[in-house]
Amino acid sequence: MSKVSKKLAVSSLAVVAASMLAACSQSSASKRSYKSNLNWMTTSEIQTMDPSKVVDTTGGEQLTNTMEGLFRLGNNSKLLPGVATKSTTSKDGLTWTFYLRKNAKWSNGDQVTASDFVYAWRRTLDPKTGSQQGNLFDGIKNANAVVAGKKKPSSLGVKAVGKYKLVVTLEHKLPYMKYLVATGLYPQDQKAVEKYGKKYGTASKYMVYNGAFAQSGWTGSNLTWKLVKNKYYWNKKSVKLQSVTYNVEKSMSTDLNLYQSGKLDAALLSTQAAASMKNNEAYTVRKQGNTNYLTYNVSKYKFLANVWVRRALSMAVNRKELVKTIGGVNTVATTFSSPTVVVDGQNFTNYVDKNNKANKVYMTYNKKLALSYLEKGLKQLGKKNLSFTLTTDDDDTSKQTSEYLQSCFKAAFGDKVDVQVSNLPKTTRVSRMLNGDYQVTLTGLTSDFPDPYGFLKYMQTGQSYNFGKWSDSSYDKAVQASQSASSTKERKADLLKAEQVLTNQQALSSLYHLGQAWLVRKTVHGVVFNGGSYWFGHAYVYAK
Repeated sequence: MSKVSKKLAVSSLAVVAASMLAACSQSSASKRSYKSNLNWMTTSEIQTMDPSKVVDTTGGEQLTNTMEGLFRLGNNSKLLPGVATKSTTSKDGLTWTFYLRKNAKWSNGDQVTASDFVYAWRRTLDPKTGSQQGNLFDGIKNANAVVAGKKKPSSLGVKAVGKYKLVVTLEHKLPYMKYLVATGLYPQDQKAVEKYGKKYGTASKYMVYNGAFAQSGWTGSNLTWKLVKNKYYWNKKSVKLQSVTYNVEKSMSTDLNLYQSGKLDAALLSTQAAASMKNNEAYTVRKQGNTNYLTYNVSKYKFLANVWVRRALSMAVNRKELVKTIGGVNTVATTFSSPTVVVDGQNFTNYVDKNNKANKVYMTYNKKLALSYLEKGLKQLGKKNLSFTLTTDDDDTSKQTSEYLQSCFKAAFGDKVDVQVSNLPKTTRVSRMLNGDYQVTLTGLTSDFPDPYGFLKYMQTGQSYNFGKWSDSSYDKAVQASQSASSTKERKADLLKAEQVLTNQQALSSLYHLGQAWLVRKTVHGVVFNGGSYWFGHAYVYAK
Protein backbone atom coordinates (compact mmCIF):
# COMPACT_ATOMS: atom_id res chain seq x y z
CA MET A 1 0.00 0.00 0.00
CA SER A 2 1.38 3.38 -0.96
CA LYS A 3 1.91 6.16 1.61
CA VAL A 4 -0.93 8.05 0.02
CA SER A 5 -3.21 5.04 0.33
CA LYS A 6 -2.22 4.62 3.98
CA LYS A 7 -3.09 8.26 4.72
CA LEU A 8 -6.43 7.89 3.00
CA ALA A 9 -7.12 4.71 4.91
CA VAL A 10 -6.19 6.30 8.22
CA SER A 11 -8.28 9.36 7.36
CA SER A 12 -11.25 7.17 6.54
CA LEU A 13 -10.91 5.34 9.82
CA ALA A 14 -10.68 8.68 11.62
CA VAL A 15 -13.86 9.91 9.94
CA VAL A 16 -15.68 6.72 10.85
CA ALA A 17 -14.43 6.95 14.43
CA ALA A 18 -15.42 10.62 14.65
CA SER A 19 -18.86 9.80 13.29
CA MET A 20 -19.29 7.05 15.87
CA LEU A 21 -18.17 9.37 18.66
CA ALA A 22 -20.48 12.13 17.44
CA ALA A 23 -23.36 9.69 17.32
CA CYS A 24 -22.58 8.48 20.83
CA SER A 25 -22.23 12.08 22.01
CA GLN A 26 -25.54 13.08 20.41
CA SER A 27 -27.19 10.01 21.86
CA SER A 28 -25.77 10.84 25.28
CA ALA A 29 -26.81 14.51 24.98
CA SER A 30 -30.31 13.55 23.93
CA LYS A 31 -30.68 11.52 27.08
CA ARG A 32 -29.79 14.44 29.33
CA SER A 33 -32.70 15.96 31.16
CA TYR A 34 -33.29 19.67 31.63
CA LYS A 35 -34.58 21.76 34.49
CA SER A 36 -37.51 24.01 33.70
CA ASN A 37 -36.54 26.70 36.23
CA LEU A 38 -33.43 28.78 36.87
CA ASN A 39 -32.83 30.38 40.27
CA TRP A 40 -31.13 33.76 39.95
CA MET A 41 -30.35 36.73 42.17
CA THR A 42 -29.92 40.49 42.11
CA THR A 43 -28.78 42.94 44.78
CA SER A 44 -31.58 45.51 44.78
CA GLU A 45 -35.32 45.97 44.51
CA ILE A 46 -37.22 46.85 41.34
CA GLN A 47 -38.21 50.50 41.30
CA THR A 48 -40.70 50.28 38.42
CA MET A 49 -41.47 48.17 35.35
CA ASP A 50 -42.78 51.12 33.34
CA PRO A 51 -40.38 51.24 30.33
CA SER A 52 -40.69 55.02 30.25
CA LYS A 53 -39.57 55.39 33.86
CA VAL A 54 -37.00 52.66 34.61
CA VAL A 55 -33.69 54.11 35.82
CA ASP A 56 -32.28 51.27 37.95
CA THR A 57 -30.21 48.27 36.87
CA THR A 58 -32.57 45.67 38.34
CA GLY A 59 -35.56 47.12 36.51
CA GLY A 60 -33.45 47.39 33.37
CA GLU A 61 -32.56 43.70 33.54
CA GLN A 62 -36.22 42.80 33.96
CA LEU A 63 -37.12 44.80 30.86
CA THR A 64 -34.30 43.14 28.90
CA ASN A 65 -36.04 39.82 29.50
CA THR A 66 -39.68 40.85 29.27
CA MET A 67 -39.58 43.45 26.49
CA GLU A 68 -38.15 43.46 22.98
CA GLY A 69 -37.26 46.39 20.76
CA LEU A 70 -36.74 46.57 17.02
CA PHE A 71 -33.44 44.71 17.42
CA ARG A 72 -31.77 42.95 20.33
CA LEU A 73 -28.24 42.03 21.38
CA GLY A 74 -26.83 38.51 21.31
CA ASN A 75 -23.45 37.38 22.60
CA ASN A 76 -20.65 39.94 22.32
CA SER A 77 -23.22 42.65 21.49
CA LYS A 78 -24.04 41.05 18.14
CA LEU A 79 -27.08 42.72 16.61
CA LEU A 80 -29.98 40.33 16.04
CA PRO A 81 -33.52 40.85 14.72
CA GLY A 82 -36.16 41.68 17.30
CA VAL A 83 -39.63 42.90 16.44
CA ALA A 84 -38.10 44.18 13.19
CA THR A 85 -36.83 41.68 10.65
CA LYS A 86 -34.78 44.24 8.73
CA SER A 87 -34.16 47.96 8.22
CA THR A 88 -33.16 50.30 5.42
CA THR A 89 -31.53 53.73 5.47
CA SER A 90 -31.83 56.69 3.11
CA LYS A 91 -28.73 57.90 1.25
CA ASP A 92 -28.29 60.85 3.60
CA GLY A 93 -28.63 58.60 6.66
CA LEU A 94 -31.48 60.65 8.11
CA THR A 95 -34.40 58.33 7.44
CA TRP A 96 -34.58 54.80 8.81
CA THR A 97 -37.33 52.37 7.86
CA PHE A 98 -37.93 49.31 10.02
CA TYR A 99 -39.97 46.37 8.75
CA LEU A 100 -41.81 44.57 11.56
CA ARG A 101 -42.62 40.88 11.75
CA LYS A 102 -46.30 39.98 11.61
CA ASN A 103 -46.20 37.33 14.34
CA ALA A 104 -45.02 39.53 17.24
CA LYS A 105 -47.57 39.68 20.05
CA TRP A 106 -48.07 41.05 23.53
CA SER A 107 -48.58 38.73 26.49
CA ASN A 108 -52.30 39.59 26.42
CA GLY A 109 -52.55 38.35 22.83
CA ASP A 110 -52.59 41.79 21.17
CA GLN A 111 -50.47 42.17 18.07
CA VAL A 112 -47.33 44.29 18.28
CA THR A 113 -47.52 46.96 15.58
CA ALA A 114 -45.62 50.01 14.42
CA SER A 115 -48.15 52.16 16.27
CA ASP A 116 -46.99 50.62 19.57
CA PHE A 117 -43.53 52.08 18.99
CA VAL A 118 -44.93 55.47 18.00
CA TYR A 119 -47.14 55.56 21.09
CA ALA A 120 -44.36 54.44 23.46
CA TRP A 121 -41.76 56.89 22.20
CA ARG A 122 -44.18 59.80 22.29
CA ARG A 123 -45.35 58.84 25.78
CA THR A 124 -41.78 58.64 27.07
CA LEU A 125 -40.89 62.09 25.76
CA ASP A 126 -44.13 63.76 26.85
CA PRO A 127 -43.26 65.97 29.88
CA LYS A 128 -46.51 64.81 31.51
CA THR A 129 -45.08 61.29 31.84
CA GLY A 130 -42.19 62.47 34.01
CA SER A 131 -39.72 60.14 32.29
CA GLN A 132 -35.98 60.20 32.90
CA GLN A 133 -35.37 58.51 29.54
CA GLY A 134 -35.57 61.52 27.23
CA ASN A 135 -31.84 61.54 26.52
CA LEU A 136 -32.12 58.14 24.83
CA PHE A 137 -33.89 59.83 21.92
CA ASP A 138 -31.26 62.47 21.19
CA GLY A 139 -30.91 62.86 17.44
CA ILE A 140 -34.45 61.80 16.57
CA LYS A 141 -36.25 64.74 14.98
CA ASN A 142 -37.80 67.13 17.54
CA ALA A 143 -37.03 64.82 20.50
CA ASN A 144 -35.31 67.51 22.58
CA ALA A 145 -38.00 70.07 21.75
CA VAL A 146 -40.71 67.65 22.90
CA VAL A 147 -38.90 66.97 26.19
CA ALA A 148 -38.55 70.71 26.75
CA GLY A 149 -42.27 71.19 26.15
CA LYS A 150 -41.61 73.37 23.10
CA LYS A 151 -43.29 70.97 20.67
CA LYS A 152 -46.05 68.41 20.93
CA PRO A 153 -45.20 64.68 21.18
CA SER A 154 -46.97 64.21 17.82
CA SER A 155 -44.13 66.17 16.16
CA LEU A 156 -41.56 63.50 17.06
CA GLY A 157 -39.82 62.08 14.00
CA VAL A 158 -41.49 58.67 14.09
CA LYS A 159 -44.52 57.42 12.22
CA ALA A 160 -46.30 54.17 11.47
CA VAL A 161 -46.93 53.31 7.83
CA GLY A 162 -49.56 50.64 8.15
CA LYS A 163 -49.12 47.98 10.84
CA TYR A 164 -45.69 46.71 9.96
CA LYS A 165 -43.55 49.62 8.81
CA LEU A 166 -41.97 52.17 11.16
CA VAL A 167 -40.25 55.25 9.72
CA VAL A 168 -37.86 57.24 11.92
CA THR A 169 -36.52 60.65 10.88
CA LEU A 170 -33.28 61.97 12.39
CA GLU A 171 -31.89 65.47 12.84
CA HIS A 172 -28.42 64.17 12.07
CA LYS A 173 -26.78 60.83 11.47
CA LEU A 174 -26.62 58.46 14.42
CA PRO A 175 -23.72 56.04 13.91
CA TYR A 176 -25.11 53.78 16.63
CA MET A 177 -28.77 53.79 15.56
CA LYS A 178 -29.17 49.99 15.48
CA TYR A 179 -27.65 49.66 18.96
CA LEU A 180 -29.95 52.39 20.19
CA VAL A 181 -33.10 50.54 19.14
CA ALA A 182 -31.65 47.25 20.44
CA THR A 183 -30.96 48.41 24.00
CA GLY A 184 -34.08 50.42 24.75
CA LEU A 185 -36.84 52.35 22.98
CA TYR A 186 -39.29 49.53 23.59
CA PRO A 187 -42.88 49.52 22.32
CA GLN A 188 -45.85 49.86 24.68
CA ASP A 189 -49.40 48.60 24.31
CA GLN A 190 -51.56 51.72 24.51
CA LYS A 191 -54.61 49.68 25.51
CA ALA A 192 -52.78 48.30 28.55
CA VAL A 193 -51.29 51.65 29.56
CA GLU A 194 -54.70 53.29 29.49
CA LYS A 195 -56.38 50.34 31.21
CA TYR A 196 -54.00 50.38 34.21
CA GLY A 197 -53.54 54.13 34.36
CA LYS A 198 -51.34 55.21 37.29
CA LYS A 199 -50.87 51.57 38.29
CA TYR A 200 -49.11 50.77 35.00
CA GLY A 201 -45.70 49.26 35.74
CA THR A 202 -46.15 49.28 39.54
CA ALA A 203 -46.60 45.50 39.79
CA SER A 204 -46.31 42.46 37.52
CA LYS A 205 -50.06 42.27 36.96
CA TYR A 206 -50.24 45.87 35.79
CA MET A 207 -48.07 45.27 32.72
CA VAL A 208 -48.03 43.45 29.41
CA TYR A 209 -44.88 42.12 27.80
CA ASN A 210 -43.63 41.34 24.30
CA GLY A 211 -40.32 39.70 25.18
CA ALA A 212 -39.22 36.13 25.80
CA PHE A 213 -40.70 36.21 29.31
CA ALA A 214 -43.55 37.77 31.21
CA GLN A 215 -43.09 38.80 34.83
CA SER A 216 -45.12 37.27 37.65
CA GLY A 217 -45.35 37.81 41.39
CA TRP A 218 -43.78 41.23 41.82
CA THR A 219 -46.15 43.29 43.97
CA GLY A 220 -44.22 46.54 43.82
CA SER A 221 -42.12 46.08 46.95
CA ASN A 222 -41.39 42.38 47.51
CA LEU A 223 -37.97 40.79 47.13
CA THR A 224 -38.82 37.74 45.02
CA TRP A 225 -40.65 37.24 41.72
CA LYS A 226 -40.53 35.16 38.55
CA LEU A 227 -39.98 35.52 34.86
CA VAL A 228 -42.36 33.11 33.14
CA LYS A 229 -42.06 31.96 29.53
CA ASN A 230 -44.23 34.18 27.34
CA LYS A 231 -46.49 31.87 25.36
CA TYR A 232 -47.16 34.66 22.85
CA TYR A 233 -43.49 35.44 22.13
CA TRP A 234 -42.83 35.11 18.39
CA ASN A 235 -39.68 33.04 18.98
CA LYS A 236 -41.00 30.98 21.92
CA LYS A 237 -39.63 27.76 20.39
CA SER A 238 -36.11 28.95 21.19
CA VAL A 239 -36.98 29.73 24.84
CA LYS A 240 -36.07 26.61 26.78
CA LEU A 241 -36.76 27.76 30.34
CA GLN A 242 -40.29 27.80 31.72
CA SER A 243 -39.32 30.26 34.45
CA VAL A 244 -36.56 32.21 36.17
CA THR A 245 -37.00 32.78 39.90
CA TYR A 246 -35.43 36.03 41.12
CA ASN A 247 -34.40 36.77 44.69
CA VAL A 248 -33.03 40.08 45.99
CA GLU A 249 -29.99 39.27 48.14
CA LYS A 250 -28.16 42.28 49.57
CA SER A 251 -25.75 40.20 51.63
CA MET A 252 -23.16 38.29 49.61
CA SER A 253 -22.61 35.84 52.45
CA THR A 254 -26.32 35.00 52.32
CA ASP A 255 -26.42 34.46 48.56
CA LEU A 256 -23.32 32.24 48.76
CA ASN A 257 -24.99 30.12 51.43
CA LEU A 258 -28.10 29.84 49.26
CA TYR A 259 -25.95 28.79 46.32
CA GLN A 260 -24.12 26.18 48.34
CA SER A 261 -27.39 24.77 49.66
CA GLY A 262 -28.72 24.45 46.10
CA LYS A 263 -31.31 27.23 46.34
CA LEU A 264 -29.54 29.53 43.84
CA ASP A 265 -27.91 28.64 40.52
CA ALA A 266 -25.69 31.71 40.65
CA ALA A 267 -24.19 33.81 43.43
CA LEU A 268 -22.40 37.16 43.46
CA LEU A 269 -19.20 36.81 45.49
CA SER A 270 -17.70 39.12 48.10
CA THR A 271 -14.01 40.06 47.96
CA GLN A 272 -13.07 37.37 50.43
CA ALA A 273 -15.20 34.70 48.79
CA ALA A 274 -13.88 35.59 45.32
CA ALA A 275 -10.30 35.16 46.52
CA SER A 276 -11.01 31.74 47.96
CA MET A 277 -13.19 30.53 45.07
CA LYS A 278 -10.90 31.35 42.14
CA ASN A 279 -10.16 27.71 41.49
CA ASN A 280 -13.78 26.63 41.70
CA GLU A 281 -14.99 25.37 38.31
CA ALA A 282 -18.08 27.55 38.66
CA TYR A 283 -16.03 30.76 39.15
CA THR A 284 -16.87 33.39 36.52
CA VAL A 285 -15.83 37.04 36.13
CA ARG A 286 -18.25 39.44 34.47
CA LYS A 287 -16.94 42.77 33.15
CA GLN A 288 -19.72 45.29 33.53
CA GLY A 289 -20.50 48.17 31.20
CA ASN A 290 -20.48 50.25 34.35
CA THR A 291 -18.94 53.20 36.14
CA ASN A 292 -19.48 53.94 39.83
CA TYR A 293 -18.97 57.55 40.77
CA LEU A 294 -19.70 60.38 43.16
CA THR A 295 -22.31 62.86 41.98
CA TYR A 296 -22.35 66.34 43.51
CA ASN A 297 -25.46 68.46 43.96
CA VAL A 298 -23.87 71.64 42.60
CA SER A 299 -27.21 73.36 42.05
CA LYS A 300 -28.25 73.39 45.72
CA TYR A 301 -24.97 73.57 47.62
CA LYS A 302 -22.52 76.37 46.97
CA PHE A 303 -19.55 74.52 48.45
CA LEU A 304 -20.07 71.65 45.97
CA ALA A 305 -20.28 74.12 43.10
CA ASN A 306 -16.66 75.04 43.90
CA VAL A 307 -14.36 73.16 41.52
CA TRP A 308 -11.46 73.10 44.01
CA VAL A 309 -13.61 71.33 46.61
CA ARG A 310 -14.67 68.69 44.06
CA ARG A 311 -11.09 68.21 42.91
CA ALA A 312 -9.96 67.86 46.52
CA LEU A 313 -12.57 65.21 47.29
CA SER A 314 -11.58 63.25 44.19
CA MET A 315 -7.87 63.35 44.96
CA ALA A 316 -8.41 62.27 48.56
CA VAL A 317 -9.59 58.84 47.35
CA ASN A 318 -7.05 56.08 46.83
CA ARG A 319 -8.89 54.27 44.05
CA LYS A 320 -6.47 51.35 43.94
CA GLU A 321 -7.05 50.63 47.63
CA LEU A 322 -10.79 51.15 47.19
CA VAL A 323 -10.87 48.49 44.50
CA LYS A 324 -8.98 46.10 46.77
CA THR A 325 -11.39 46.84 49.60
CA ILE A 326 -14.57 46.10 47.68
CA GLY A 327 -13.34 43.35 45.40
CA GLY A 328 -10.41 42.39 43.23
CA VAL A 329 -12.32 42.11 39.93
CA ASN A 330 -13.30 45.79 39.91
CA THR A 331 -10.96 48.16 38.06
CA VAL A 332 -9.85 51.72 38.80
CA ALA A 333 -11.80 54.31 36.82
CA THR A 334 -10.00 57.08 34.96
CA THR A 335 -12.95 57.84 32.68
CA PHE A 336 -16.71 58.20 32.96
CA SER A 337 -17.18 55.90 29.96
CA SER A 338 -16.92 52.23 30.82
CA PRO A 339 -14.12 49.94 29.52
CA THR A 340 -16.66 48.07 27.39
CA VAL A 341 -17.30 50.94 24.94
CA VAL A 342 -15.56 51.23 21.61
CA VAL A 343 -15.26 53.75 18.77
CA ASP A 344 -14.32 52.48 15.32
CA GLY A 345 -13.28 49.17 16.85
CA GLN A 346 -10.89 50.82 19.33
CA ASN A 347 -11.29 50.67 23.10
CA PHE A 348 -12.28 54.20 23.99
CA THR A 349 -11.04 54.28 27.60
CA ASN A 350 -7.54 53.28 26.46
CA TYR A 351 -7.68 56.09 23.89
CA VAL A 352 -8.67 58.60 26.57
CA ASP A 353 -5.94 57.43 28.97
CA LYS A 354 -3.31 58.12 26.33
CA ASN A 355 -4.66 61.56 25.52
CA ASN A 356 -5.87 62.96 28.84
CA LYS A 357 -2.63 63.05 30.82
CA ALA A 358 -2.85 66.75 31.70
CA ASN A 359 -6.05 66.17 33.70
CA LYS A 360 -5.13 62.86 35.33
CA VAL A 361 -3.87 64.70 38.39
CA TYR A 362 -7.48 65.22 39.46
CA MET A 363 -8.07 61.46 39.46
CA THR A 364 -4.78 60.62 41.19
CA TYR A 365 -4.49 59.96 44.92
CA ASN A 366 -2.50 62.76 46.56
CA LYS A 367 -3.44 63.69 50.13
CA LYS A 368 -1.11 66.69 50.30
CA LEU A 369 -2.36 68.24 47.09
CA ALA A 370 -5.96 67.37 47.99
CA LEU A 371 -5.66 69.31 51.25
CA SER A 372 -4.09 72.25 49.39
CA TYR A 373 -6.99 72.30 46.93
CA LEU A 374 -9.53 72.06 49.73
CA GLU A 375 -7.99 75.02 51.52
CA LYS A 376 -8.08 77.00 48.27
CA GLY A 377 -11.76 76.18 47.89
CA LEU A 378 -12.55 77.04 51.52
CA LYS A 379 -10.81 80.37 51.13
CA GLN A 380 -12.92 81.19 48.07
CA LEU A 381 -16.05 80.19 49.99
CA GLY A 382 -15.07 82.11 53.13
CA LYS A 383 -15.27 78.93 55.23
CA LYS A 384 -12.93 77.18 57.64
CA ASN A 385 -14.50 73.76 57.26
CA LEU A 386 -17.44 71.99 55.69
CA SER A 387 -19.72 69.05 56.33
CA PHE A 388 -21.94 66.92 54.13
CA THR A 389 -23.86 63.65 53.99
CA LEU A 390 -22.69 60.91 51.66
CA THR A 391 -25.67 58.84 50.56
CA THR A 392 -25.29 55.25 49.32
CA ASP A 393 -27.32 52.08 48.98
CA ASP A 394 -27.69 49.57 51.81
CA ASP A 395 -26.09 46.51 50.17
CA ASP A 396 -22.72 45.17 51.37
CA THR A 397 -20.59 46.68 48.61
CA SER A 398 -22.13 50.13 48.94
CA LYS A 399 -21.63 50.06 52.69
CA GLN A 400 -17.98 49.05 52.29
CA THR A 401 -17.44 51.78 49.71
CA SER A 402 -19.04 54.53 51.79
CA GLU A 403 -17.05 53.53 54.87
CA TYR A 404 -13.82 53.58 52.88
CA LEU A 405 -14.59 56.99 51.36
CA GLN A 406 -15.42 58.38 54.78
CA SER A 407 -12.05 57.19 56.08
CA CYS A 408 -10.24 58.70 53.06
CA PHE A 409 -11.77 62.11 53.65
CA LYS A 410 -10.92 61.94 57.35
CA ALA A 411 -7.33 60.96 56.63
CA ALA A 412 -6.83 63.71 54.05
CA PHE A 413 -8.70 66.60 55.65
CA GLY A 414 -8.95 65.88 59.37
CA ASP A 415 -11.45 68.17 61.10
CA LYS A 416 -11.80 70.39 58.05
CA VAL A 417 -14.36 68.00 56.54
CA ASP A 418 -17.07 66.14 58.45
CA VAL A 419 -18.75 63.37 56.46
CA GLN A 420 -21.87 61.54 57.62
CA VAL A 421 -22.92 58.37 55.80
CA SER A 422 -26.53 57.46 55.03
CA ASN A 423 -27.19 53.94 53.69
CA LEU A 424 -30.63 53.67 52.13
CA PRO A 425 -32.63 51.11 50.13
CA LYS A 426 -31.77 51.70 46.49
CA THR A 427 -35.30 52.72 45.55
CA THR A 428 -35.26 55.43 48.25
CA ARG A 429 -31.79 56.64 47.30
CA VAL A 430 -32.68 56.84 43.60
CA SER A 431 -35.92 58.66 44.34
CA ARG A 432 -34.12 61.27 46.45
CA MET A 433 -31.44 61.69 43.82
CA LEU A 434 -34.00 62.22 41.07
CA ASN A 435 -35.67 64.86 43.25
CA GLY A 436 -32.37 66.60 43.97
CA ASP A 437 -32.68 65.70 47.65
CA TYR A 438 -29.02 64.89 48.33
CA GLN A 439 -25.59 66.44 48.78
CA VAL A 440 -23.06 63.83 47.62
CA THR A 441 -24.24 60.45 46.41
CA LEU A 442 -22.44 57.28 45.39
CA THR A 443 -24.22 56.04 42.30
CA GLY A 444 -23.49 54.05 39.19
CA LEU A 445 -24.37 53.95 35.52
CA THR A 446 -24.58 50.63 33.71
CA SER A 447 -25.27 50.30 30.02
CA ASP A 448 -25.40 47.60 27.35
CA PHE A 449 -24.88 50.42 24.84
CA PRO A 450 -21.33 49.86 23.47
CA ASP A 451 -20.59 53.50 22.59
CA PRO A 452 -19.17 56.29 24.82
CA TYR A 453 -22.13 58.50 23.96
CA GLY A 454 -24.20 56.08 26.06
CA PHE A 455 -22.39 57.56 29.09
CA LEU A 456 -21.35 61.07 28.10
CA LYS A 457 -24.82 62.21 27.01
CA TYR A 458 -26.04 62.02 30.60
CA MET A 459 -23.95 64.94 31.83
CA GLN A 460 -25.18 67.47 29.28
CA THR A 461 -27.01 70.53 30.56
CA GLY A 462 -30.61 69.73 31.39
CA GLN A 463 -30.32 65.96 31.04
CA SER A 464 -32.33 64.01 33.60
CA TYR A 465 -29.41 61.83 34.75
CA ASN A 466 -27.34 64.98 35.37
CA PHE A 467 -28.66 64.81 38.92
CA GLY A 468 -26.69 67.72 40.38
CA LYS A 469 -27.51 69.97 37.40
CA TRP A 470 -23.86 70.65 36.54
CA SER A 471 -23.45 72.66 33.35
CA ASP A 472 -20.55 73.50 31.07
CA SER A 473 -20.97 74.92 27.56
CA SER A 474 -17.71 73.45 26.24
CA TYR A 475 -18.81 70.00 27.39
CA ASP A 476 -22.23 70.35 25.78
CA LYS A 477 -20.62 71.53 22.55
CA ALA A 478 -18.21 68.57 22.44
CA VAL A 479 -20.90 65.96 23.07
CA GLN A 480 -23.23 67.48 20.49
CA ALA A 481 -20.42 67.78 17.95
CA SER A 482 -19.73 64.05 18.32
CA GLN A 483 -23.23 63.41 17.02
CA SER A 484 -22.71 65.13 13.71
CA ALA A 485 -18.97 64.67 13.14
CA SER A 486 -18.04 64.10 9.50
CA SER A 487 -15.49 61.38 10.27
CA THR A 488 -14.66 58.82 12.94
CA LYS A 489 -11.44 60.71 13.71
CA GLU A 490 -13.37 63.92 14.39
CA ARG A 491 -15.93 62.06 16.46
CA LYS A 492 -13.25 60.49 18.66
CA ALA A 493 -11.70 63.91 19.19
CA ASP A 494 -15.06 65.36 20.26
CA LEU A 495 -15.72 62.49 22.68
CA LEU A 496 -12.20 62.84 24.08
CA LYS A 497 -12.79 66.58 24.66
CA ALA A 498 -15.92 65.74 26.64
CA GLU A 499 -14.01 63.31 28.88
CA GLN A 500 -11.26 65.91 29.36
CA VAL A 501 -13.75 68.53 30.55
CA LEU A 502 -15.40 66.06 32.96
CA THR A 503 -12.05 65.10 34.45
CA ASN A 504 -10.77 68.65 34.70
CA GLN A 505 -13.92 70.00 36.32
CA GLN A 506 -14.70 66.85 38.35
CA ALA A 507 -18.34 67.29 37.43
CA LEU A 508 -18.54 63.79 38.82
CA SER A 509 -15.77 61.74 40.36
CA SER A 510 -15.46 58.36 38.68
CA LEU A 511 -14.20 55.77 41.19
CA TYR A 512 -14.26 52.31 39.68
CA HIS A 513 -15.63 50.19 36.90
CA LEU A 514 -17.63 47.30 38.19
CA GLY A 515 -16.45 43.79 37.63
CA GLN A 516 -18.27 40.99 39.37
CA ALA A 517 -17.08 37.58 40.46
CA TRP A 518 -19.85 34.98 40.36
CA LEU A 519 -20.34 31.33 40.94
CA VAL A 520 -22.54 30.03 38.12
CA ARG A 521 -23.33 26.34 38.07
CA LYS A 522 -21.74 24.42 35.21
CA THR A 523 -25.17 23.05 34.42
CA VAL A 524 -26.27 26.55 33.34
CA HIS A 525 -25.72 27.39 29.67
CA GLY A 526 -26.72 29.97 27.09
CA VAL A 527 -27.05 33.01 29.36
CA VAL A 528 -26.25 36.19 27.42
CA PHE A 529 -24.38 39.02 29.15
CA ASN A 530 -23.19 42.20 27.43
CA GLY A 531 -21.94 44.28 30.33
CA GLY A 532 -25.27 45.45 31.69
CA SER A 533 -28.01 42.87 31.97
CA TYR A 534 -28.43 39.11 31.85
CA TRP A 535 -30.75 37.73 29.16
CA PHE A 536 -32.21 34.25 29.58
CA GLY A 537 -34.07 33.84 26.29
CA HIS A 538 -31.68 31.12 25.11
CA ALA A 539 -30.59 29.78 28.49
CA TYR A 540 -31.00 26.17 29.55
CA VAL A 541 -30.10 24.17 32.65
CA TYR A 542 -29.14 20.52 32.78
CA ALA A 543 -30.70 18.57 35.62
CA LYS A 544 -27.27 17.21 36.55
